[in-house]
Amino acid sequence: MVPPPVDPVLQDTSPSAGKLTRERMLACALEIVDREGIEKLSMRRLARALGHDPMSLYRYASNKSALLDGVAETVLQELAVDPADPDWAAQLRAVARQYRRLALAHPNVVPLLVTRPLATPLALRPRGTLRPLEATLALLTRAGFSGADALHIYRALFGLLHGHLLNELQELVDNPEETDDLLRLGLHRLPRREFPLLRGLATTLARYDGAAELESGLDILLTGLTATLTPAR
Repeated sequence: MVPPPVDPVLQDTSPSAGKLTRERMLACALEIVDREGIEKLSMRRLARALGHDPMSLYRYASNKSALLDGVAETVLQELAVDPADPDWAAQLRAVARQYRRLALAHPNVVPLLVTRPLATPLALRPRGTLRPLEATLALLTRAGFSGADALHIYRALFGLLHGHLLNELQELVDNPEETDDLLRLGLHRLPRREFPLLRGLATTLARYDGAAELESGLDILLTGLTATLTPAR
């Protein structure tokens, strides 16, 4: 069988380009998602980009669902959690900032990070996606929190992060060249009588600062956690 042509846009020119590995396959899949979106990723599309027969990919991913899990795992491998940090709150803040940077670098992957866990039982998820959880639990239990409280803190943190990122990534402008905030965001299309408050916030919305919003949310979360949960000494 004649191998399919290599996608000129995604062609890998590294010395090991001809050898198919799981890491290379997932890196290429992530590149497709970054450039074209999740909906454009398929085994056939990926095989064409890699210059391999589609059947060869099933050795590393049994179906598209497994492929999507692998893409999420590839991104999360870049998230570093230091369980030995003596300042658990500072470490969680650092993790949150890292997570936001990863999300902004791979915005098309954010739906996978937020929704894929809901489709897969905990024990069946790729181990790479569970390592940040394990490391965070280690950080918090070393700080003296019970296992149950550590899990609660993890859930609260990533609940905040996921909500924040979905908000930040939807703050798209309608007309970047427009200087008037109402027109720039397209809010002039909303009826004045039905949405007076939203239209009135045009300047505030236009000046949205994702980094500052995240820091404010972390201040509220970590202050609340510190006040309500006491690690054992």
